[in-house]
Amino acid sequence: MSQEHLCVAAVPLFQHLDLEDQRIINRLVKHHIFQKGEQIITPDENPQLVVIAQGNMKVYQLSATGREQLLRVVGPNGYEGEGLLLGAQNENLFGEAMQKTEVCLLKQEDFQKILLQYPQISLKLLEINAQKLMEAEQQAQFLMMEKVENRLMTYLLDLYKTAGSKQVEIPMKMKELASFLGTTPETLSRKLKWLEGERLIQRKGSMIKLLDKKELENRLL
Repeated sequence: MSQEHLCVAAVPLFQHLDLEDQRIINRLVKHHIFQKGEQIITPDENPQLVVIAQGNMKVYQLSATGREQLLRVVGPNGYEGEGLLLGAQNENLFGEAMQKTEVCLLKQEDFQKILLQYPQISLKLLEINAQKLMEAEQQAQFLMMEKVENRLMTYLLDLYKTAGSKQVEIPMKMKELASFLGTTPETLSRKLKWLEGERLIQRKGSMIKLLDKKELENRLL
């Protein structure tokens, strides 16, 4: 199976289509490799769907003071930009390669042709956008929590629910996670050590084992 096919087949937006339809869509996709630190999405870029084949892309916006506010990290099989393809204006959205990252790009005009040919994709797009809205609301809830440790514990428990395992991996660097949780890397480091000291987690780099999930949940009550 070619990598070109994987780009389309791995995206929930196109997964329900049969193989031949996926191949037709895939012919419109362009491949590009970005090096660490290179911009993949910028406000002045032509609207396009960005599908991550390999690597990771951080998606962020800039505050009035120019500070990055991380929105999410998009990993393999994830994508960004579907709202822009439907006409939303990108006034302050950036996507940056966090390492060497291979992406598949689908231009706006080609995507709109696909929507006309496959109207069921529009329904799937509404479903996925609703999920993204829920994730954005979740981050807003993080930031409403007064205590940083509560934000961190909630985040780790959410990772557990997603992975279905007490061994979870933080999908971003500590600097990005601190930004996501609305704190500083120094404070985040202290809170992680505090959780270790409380025997609630065991940490090795980006890998974290939840030693007492029930107690973590109790601490949030």
